[in-house]
Amino acid sequence: MTRNFKFSIDEYYHGYNRGNDKRDIFLDDIDKERFQKILYLCNGSRPLDFREIPEGINAYDYDVGQPIVAIGSYELMSNHVHVLAKEVKEGGFSAYMQRVGTAHTMYFNKKYDRSGGLFQGTYKAKHIDNDRYLKYIYAYIHLNAVDLIEPRWKERGIRNINKINEHLKNYKFSSLPDFVGPGRIESKILNKELFPKYFESPRDIWNDLNDWLDYDPKA
Repeated sequence: MTRNFKFSIDEYYHGYNRGNDKRDIFLDDIDKERFQKILYLCNGSRPLDFREIPEGINAYDYDVGQPIVAIGSYELMSNHVHVLAKEVKEGGFSAYMQRVGTAHTMYFNKKYDRSGGLFQGTYKAKHIDNDRYLKYIYAYIHLNAVDLIEPRWKERGIRNINKINEHLKNYKFSSLPDFVGPGRIESKILNKELFPKYFESPRDIWNDLNDWLDYDPKA
């Protein structure tokens, strides 16, 4: 894939990929929970070998070394994944996305007795080159899960915004719970301090999300 930009330290990127032929890349919650661990474990200067993690050690307590990217948000869907990241080490973003994709493919192929590529080619990426775009990406990523209960919300609009908010708050395969809920171990995936302070409180991010949800598609 030819890109019209070069990855650079301190720049922000939206990385994403989907299953080959739009196939599911997660078949159950266990797959998604392990992928969340991969998001944490692949973000370090130390080479990763899952077999080196001592039994009984929580993956989020494992020393991965110095981060190579800062993660701002993410979302896992059945057949695709989104990641917002800031490069903090030269070559870090590409290395990170490749590590994550390879680690999940190896796990998935072994678990489901298959071979070959799992993803639709190499990961895709967009350079986020302005403040408005960067703030928008948080909503874009976190609102993916709306499709799980209202697949045509963008065409029809939202029928019950309170139901949607409750669903989003409880969708655990996303970084949103780390912005609006109590602390959880998966919050170690994120490096919020290296991103602009758009959301000082849960109310701030809910207001932003609801601004996108509360619209009339016929207007």
